[in-house]
Amino acid sequence: MAARQGLPSSPRGPGSLAARVTYLLEPKNWLIVTVIGVGAHADGLAGASWGLLAAFFAAVLPTVFISYGIRRGRWDDRNVGDRRPRLMVLAFITASVATALILLAVLGAPALLTGYLAFMLASVAALAAITLVWKISIHCAVAAGSVTMLALVYGPFVFAGYLLVGLLGWSRVTVRDHTILQVVGGSVLGAAAAFLAYAVIAGVRLSHACALVRWADR
Repeated sequence: MAARQGLPSSPRGPGSLAARVTYLLEPKNWLIVTVIGVGAHADGLAGASWGLLAAFFAAVLPTVFISYGIRRGRWDDRNVGDRRPRLMVLAFITASVATALILLAVLGAPALLTGYLAFMLASVAALAAITLVWKISIHCAVAAGSVTMLALVYGPFVFAGYLLVGLLGWSRVTVRDHTILQVVGGSVLGAAAAFLAYAVIAGVRLSHACALVRWADR
């Protein structure tokens, strides 16, 4: 009864430390910080504004959709633990991120931010495919991917953010939403996807720069 009332009497109850960590470090918060940070790095204040637009579709709208599902009784909480509802949420996120990607590409957003959104879309699709057979931790995938991307953009000091990823992983296991392997799997996938995204985007930009130099030398 105490746990249902939100009192911190159980390590997995809604009022527990682990549950609070899960709430504070949920994907929405990571994504908002990351897309704004990537946008700001790419083009200063204007880039941060593009990041806000991306955050609306990648983080805010999915959160509204999840909250709507809770009110309608389609799932119990913001973590959406059951497979079928989880896939419904991932499908909505895919559509929302795809919309953001199209808008950013058409309206001329910074290439770094647009490229990051493209790989985010691919990552969501990969997570959905894995979810069909295994409950990988989306929380940890997003967190690890965010830390990796921001570290590649702003410098190695950001890798200290993995301490928060570890804390989040502990919370997900403690509230019994995931196993240790699922948390590790999500973290590895998220970090690898972010590293690949940055490598590809940087490679494309370098290729374009070399092409411009060759054209100028003619």
